[in-house]
Amino acid sequence: MYTDTPDFRAGAVSRRTPRYPILLTQSALEEIFSACADFQKRSLLLGLDPDKHVTVFWIDGLVSSRMLTEDVIRPLTSLSRLPEEAGGRQSLLRILAGAVYNCTVRLRETTDEAVDDLTHGCCVLLFPEAGRAVSFEARSEVQRAVSEPTLEKSIKGAKDAFVETLRVNTALVRRRLCTPRLKLIESSVGRSSVTRVALLFLEGAADPTVVAELSRRLDELNADGLLATGVLEEGLTDAPRSPFPQLLHTERPDRFAQYIMEGRVGLLVDGLPIGLAGPVSLSDFMRSSADSASSWLIATALSGLRWLAFCLSLLLPALYVAIALYHQEMIPTRLLLSVIEAKQRVPFSTALEVIGMLLSFELLQEAGLHLPNPIGDTVSIIGALIVGQSAVEARVVSPIAIIVVAFAGIAGYTLPSQDLGSALRLLRMALVIAAVTAGLFGVGAALCLLLLHLAEMDSLGCNYTAPLSDGERKPLRRLLLKGSGAEGGEKP
Repeated sequence: MYTDTPDFRAGAVSRRTPRYPILLTQSALEEIFSACADFQKRSLLLGLDPDKHVTVFWIDGLVSSRMLTEDVIRPLTSLSRLPEEAGGRQSLLRILAGAVYNCTVRLRETTDEAVDDLTHGCCVLLFPEAGRAVSFEARSEVQRAVSEPTLEKSIKGAKDAFVETLRVNTALVRRRLCTPRLKLIESSVGRSSVTRVALLFLEGAADPTVVAELSRRLDELNADGLLATGVLEEGLTDAPRSPFPQLLHTERPDRFAQYIMEGRVGLLVDGLPIGLAGPVSLSDFMRSSADSASSWLIATALSGLRWLAFCLSLLLPALYVAIALYHQEMIPTRLLLSVIEAKQRVPFSTALEVIGMLLSFELLQEAGLHLPNPIGDTVSIIGALIVGQSAVEARVVSPIAIIVVAFAGIAGYTLPSQDLGSALRLLRMALVIAAVTAGLFGVGAALCLLLLHLAEMDSLGCNYTAPLSDGERKPLRRLLLKGSGAEGGEKP
C-alpha cells in the first residue's frame, strides 16, 4: 500500500494552449460559431431594465430547453431578484451569489473558457460592457439509460454497465467506492473533439509515480480527436506496437472499482461506455470477474483451465504442422496410419490446409461480427457446419486439420479478454509459418522471441510478466491460486 500523498492539482486541468486568444465579446462568439445552425442566442433585459442588456448563448440539443427557461431566463428577468436600482456590477454579483436557480455557476473571463462551456452543454450569459460572462450548467437530459452489460455477462455480480455520459459513469464508480480517498482528475484530450477524460485512483493504494506519469501522458497526448480507445492506448502505453493489450478494458463498474481498489489507475472517457485501467500484467487478462464470486477451489481450477486453453490456442496448429511435416516419428503408429489415410485423397499439403482453415476461421468470425445478429448467427452456422462438412466430403481438406483448427479456436474463446484473444490469433498464424519453415526448431525459435518480447515489456513501470518476474516468492502459486497475493488489493 502507498501512503504518500501526491500533488496533482496541476493535472486537474489540461495544460493545452488557448485555442481562441481573443477578447470575450459577442462578435467573437458569433464569429467562432459561424455557420453553426444549432448555435442560439437571445437578448435579455436584466430585471426588465431597458439599460441593462445581456445576451444568453447556447447550443441547441446540448442544453435542456426547460432548464434554460425555468432556471436561467426567468430569474434573470424577474424584478424581485434583479431590481432596477442594481447596477451592472451589482447584477453580476447577485447572479454569482445565487440570483439564478442553478447549482453550477462559473465566472468566465476568456473566450476559450466560454467556448469550452458552450460545447459541453452549458449556457453562457455575456455582459458586453464588463467583457465577462457567466456560464450555467444546463445539459440536456437525453442520454442512454444504464442497462445490463452486453460483453461481460454477470452471473452473481451487479447488472449495470457504463454508458456514454462521463458524469453518470463516475457516479456508478462512486456508488461502489463511497470514500473521499477516491480521487478524480479531469482533463481534455483532442484538438477537435476536446473530449473530457477522467483519471480515477484510490489515495493510499495507487502508486503516486504511476498517477503522475499517466496524468503527464494525458496532457501531452497529441491527437486530433478522441472517439475510440485506440487513441488512448497508442499514447499512454509503453509499447504501442506490441500485439498484446496493455490496458484493462471493462464495461462493468464493479470490476472497474475492483481494479482501483487493487491500486490501479482508472480512465473514463466521455462518450465511451468503457473503463480502462493500468498498470497491468499478462496474468491480469487471464482473470475473470466471476472468479471473485466463486470459491477458491473453483476459481483456481478455472484459472488453470484458462492457462491450458491459452497454450493450446497458441501452439496446437503450429505443433500439428511441424510434426506432420518434419517429425512424423513423434506420432503414435495408429494415429499416424489414420492421418495418412485421411491425407491420401487430399490434394493440398498440411501447411496449406492449416493456413487455409485459419484464414477461413478468421473470415467467418469477422463476418459474424459485422453482420446483424440474425444474419451473423446464420452465417456462422452455415460456415461451421455446411461448408466444413462439404469440404471434408469433397476431400479438399482432411478432418484432422479441421479438428485442430476448431479446437484451437474454441480454446481461444475461453479467454476472458477479447484483446488478448485477438493477439493470440495473430501469433497463432506466425507460429504456423515458423513451423512450416523449420519445424519444431522454428516453433522453438519463435517462442524464444515471444518470451523475449514479453520480458522486455513494461506497463507504466510494472513488469508485464509479473508475478513470474517480480522477484517475489512462489510465483506459480500467486499466478494460479486465488487468494495467494494475486488478488485482494496488492499493488500490481
